[in-house]
Amino acid sequence: MDFVHFLSSHMLDPAQGGKQLYREVVAQAVHAEKCGYRGVGIPEHHLVNVLLVPSPLQMAVKIAAHTKHLLLVTSICQLPIRDMRVFAGEVVQAQALCEGRLMLGVGKGAFGYETARLGIEIEQTKAHFEEDLAVLEALLTREEVSWDGAHYKFDPITIMPRPEDPIPLMVGVMAPPAIEAAAQKNYHVQTTPLGAAHGVLEGQVDAFFRGRARNPEASNRLALQRGVYLVRNAAERQRMVEQAYTYYKSFDNVFGGPGLVDKGIIRPLPRNQTVDELGANIVICERDEMIDRLAHYAELGIDEVIVTSNFGQPQAETLDMMSRFSADIMPHLTNLKRKAA
Repeated sequence: MDFVHFLSSHMLDPAQGGKQLYREVVAQAVHAEKCGYRGVGIPEHHLVNVLLVPSPLQMAVKIAAHTKHLLLVTSICQLPIRDMRVFAGEVVQAQALCEGRLMLGVGKGAFGYETARLGIEIEQTKAHFEEDLAVLEALLTREEVSWDGAHYKFDPITIMPRPEDPIPLMVGVMAPPAIEAAAQKNYHVQTTPLGAAHGVLEGQVDAFFRGRARNPEASNRLALQRGVYLVRNAAERQRMVEQAYTYYKSFDNVFGGPGLVDKGIIRPLPRNQTVDELGANIVICERDEMIDRLAHYAELGIDEVIVTSNFGQPQAETLDMMSRFSADIMPHLTNLKRKAA
């Protein structure tokens, strides 16, 4: 099992400013390569102060200039807010500037507040995404493409320059039927149960393997994003669980919530889930428990864990945790594979 460090980019204090925010993001990526992570996950969100990377391809290029081997995973690029004729060229350019290290994760978007203010209601994003993805794939793989669909109508065009390296596609989906469909089509899949219980995670994994089993040529990988933070003791665990709970108060507001945002700052709202319930679901724990829980992920068939470790704590704590995770956890798990059925 492999590990990807998720570059959570939160501006909880608006006085921090973008320069410091992105210096810290790049520093985490550089440290991830030093620590032996396979790659980094780069989010995309607009108009809000959490997960704030408006241009994940631009961030990937910046990180590529400071690293040598790190896989650069967009996690995820929101297709419905873009024109694929422009985006396809940007992807090819980014892959060239990243020297072939880009993994293009794409999805329909997750925050209704965000997509609505960019011109598309969240309920409409699925239909847009399905056509967007088909158009994008065609433009990246065929020299001349014309289209006559619901959202795109254009005469033959050729995206230039043409891709010189493969551009692997990873689809970000959460609902088991969507996971199953993506896996059957041989897409790499990225999913997450967020703060939900382990049974939700198992349902997502099962859906991936059901879909994959129906395609005898499938060679796709399953990546699971989960809150993971290695603590030293019970007191630190409680503090970090409470930190994560505070983060989810904002996240829930824009993910399926009312979308109450004040000048770019998401308003924290009460949660139905308790602190203890969240703490039982995400992987914030000490060494031995973490090894056992992540080993079970490997046994389920998860190829890589996208490790979400930044819930708003100081940068120094994040970097220190990454070092300890690399030394104390990764060596026990990197060679684990799914148990035979």
